Amino acid sequence: MRVNLTDRYIKTRPAAPKDKRVDYADGIVPGLVLRVTDRGHKSFALRARYPLQPKNPTRRAIGDYGVVSLEQARQKAREWLELIHKGIDPKVDEERRKATEHLLQVNTFAAVASDFLDQHAVKLAKSVEVERIIKSEFVKPWAARPITEIEKIEVSKAILAIVKRGAPYQARNSFAVLRKMFNWAIGQGLYGIETSPLERLSVNELCGKSEARDRILTDAELRAVWMAAGEMGYPYGPVFRMLILTGQRETQVSELAWSEVDFDKALWTLTPERMKQDSAHLVPLAPMVVELLRSLPHWTGGDQVFTTTGGRKPINGFSKAKVRIDKLSGVTNWIIHDLRRTMRTHLSALPVQEMVRELVIAHAKKGLHKVYDQHAYEDEKRHCLELWEKRLLSIIAPHPGPAPI
Repeated sequence: MRVNLTDRYIKTRPAAPKDKRVDYADGIVPGLVLRVTDRGHKSFALRARYPLQPKNPTRRAIGDYGVVSLEQARQKAREWLELIHKGIDPKVDEERRKATEHLLQVNTFAAVASDFLDQHAVKLAKSVEVERIIKSEFVKPWAARPITEIEKIEVSKAILAIVKRGAPYQARNSFAVLRKMFNWAIGQGLYGIETSPLERLSVNELCGKSEARDRILTDAELRAVWMAAGEMGYPYGPVFRMLILTGQRETQVSELAWSEVDFDKALWTLTPERMKQDSAHLVPLAPMVVELLRSLPHWTGGDQVFTTTGGRKPINGFSKAKVRIDKLSGVTNWIIHDLRRTMRTHLSALPVQEMVRELVIAHAKKGLHKVYDQHAYEDEKRHCLELWEKRLLSIIAPHPGPAPI
């Protein structure tokens, strides 16, 4: 017997006899039934011959009454009947929809970028720079977009915007990082993406031909930057000075931890993990570096030396600090890496072996550092850095008198 189900009719249905269940067939949608148990529980189901079980009519639950309204149950039953008519099993269709919804959640640009940074970029030598580029240049505008929908023209506009703000080298780096991320995502096979929007884009056409940077700060410029760093104060001012004094990379200095510094031995040890290689890198600390480090605050919240979070995390990003030091120093058209190049150029004028100069800035030839790992040329590097300190003093304080730290 079929009856035109109504809410009033459903609510007045008594519980079924003990150990029994009673079905009420809807007179409006064929196959839709209301089931009432002996405990009074009421639910909807559709009884039909499903494509996966075509021989006998099968009852499949739609939902409990109260959670699913009568109209919702009828609508769901109609949708299932339409799929059955097309030869599609509603169960298969539901699984396909869930998979699609799941993919929409996991393949947003922000989600894929997060996976890339956690699973791949963290292993790269310039992991901090890669993270900064991904988050600042691309996650902000594309966060909620499916990665499969990012088009070539959008990539072009994003890279050109970096070029137009006067940062062609940053644009080239951003292009390379984004290409690496898309290629990684394709290789994972998890995000529904099969081609990269950067596939046929030319970095040279977008950013101009790459030219090896040879910018070396003059003595007057180096002096101006040094003095400006002193005006800036903690944390970025000391970072700029330590970059000049040690010649180490930007991230190696900015991520310095107190546990890496041995004041008794005047030695800074960068672990293999920090160096992204098999061996540690030892940086002997000349007197000016020791004095600089001793002048810095020790935070109780963590081990980081240069921090704005009480020691928990290292400083992140130099863009604002670079703008400020440019204004204070009056030196323009230079990048932070030019400090390292400038320092290394000055080392060439010192009475030091070429191999030692290279070891000071962790430019060891492949296999060399392993061979001399126990010795590590610590004394030779210390002598080199002390000579560089004297030379630097003659630049920043050409007249007699100590240079400020």
